[in-house]
Amino acid sequence: MRRWLLPLGLIALLLGAWQIAASTGAIANALNLEDFLVPSPSEIAAALWENRGLLAENAWVTLREILLGILCALIAGVGMAVLMHRWRLLRDAAFPLIVASQTIPIVVISPILLVWFGYGIGPKILIIALFCFFPITVNALDGLRSTDPEAVKMMRSLDASRWQRFRRVEAPAALPSLFSGIKIAVVFAPLAAVFAEWVGADAGLGRLIQSDLANYQVARQFAAVFVLAAMALILIGLAALAERRVVTWR
Repeated sequence: MRRWLLPLGLIALLLGAWQIAASTGAIANALNLEDFLVPSPSEIAAALWENRGLLAENAWVTLREILLGILCALIAGVGMAVLMHRWRLLRDAAFPLIVASQTIPIVVISPILLVWFGYGIGPKILIIALFCFFPITVNALDGLRSTDPEAVKMMRSLDASRWQRFRRVEAPAALPSLFSGIKIAVVFAPLAAVFAEWVGADAGLGRLIQSDLANYQVARQFAAVFVLAAMALILIGLAALAERRVVTWR
């Protein structure tokens, strides 16, 4: 109960302070803004309810992009980690390049991807996968390399094949680290989806936020951000639940 009550109490305190400050105009006066540019939590809740259909429609577009992007990153990241773990020459050649790739801003290459592949869902999935690929790959590789060498020696003494050693020893040892990478990727994925939709899209929460910003629909913009944050929290919770179901020995 303490783990739930303390965060909920802090959130309630912050929302109450926000409500009072926005309702009295204290925030708008402090920032020298018009009152409608600083909505209160009650106004955001009203916008969330009044625009629930529009928000749900765009949330589904963004959620689909996020899930497909994470799936692609998971397949590519785990596959690359296994290959680098299996062949040290590949690891020595590819790992520095994977690390160096994170120094290239996605801001730079995202417009190029849209020019190459168009404004459909494909470039957005690719951008999300690029964001999520690194944490999944690095954590999966670290997990594979953390396998107990004595357990591997024991499997060899039992004349186990390479596949049996991987399935029974190395893969289970890598699962905790892999799930850590997945949870990090889940945090990055909604941000990547919003950015991808900002670059070019005709639907999605990112596109809706961008449109509301241009039209000064600030309350609905905050409502879209709330939906995006709730989506990220749900995905993190699902990842944690899957970890508890799969990694039962932790």
